[in-house]
Amino acid sequence: MMNSYLLVFLGGGIGSVLRLGVYRLTRLWLSSDFPWGTFAVNVIGGFAAGLVTGWLIARSAGSGETASLFLMTGILGGFTTFSAFSVDAVLMIQRGQQVGAAMYILASVVFAIIGVVVGLAATRAG
Repeated sequence: MMNSYLLVFLGGGIGSVLRLGVYRLTRLWLSSDFPWGTFAVNVIGGFAAGLVTGWLIARSAGSGETASLFLMTGILGGFTTFSAFSVDAVLMIQRGQQVGAAMYILASVVFAIIGVVVGLAATRAG
């Protein structure tokens, strides 16, 4: 079995590269007045966390811890950006964008949770 720290390290690198890709795509496609990259990563990350959790629960085999370390702690830990979300929200407030910040906070939390629910449902539907 691969060392736990190495699994998380490798997964975290993959997740971070994926996060960068999402950031760059959102900058190409959407306005930079709103932190779309962080928002997209949090929603996609919530959905992916639901999928992975559902898959891990369905498997419940001996290698579950290894898969969880690599996928959840590593890849999704490197991909999701809750700390960046918090900084974005505070900076919006400091710029006087209270309404935008409130919408960003509410939408990020609600849609990330919806992503988890939909991801879990997707694994149970099959």
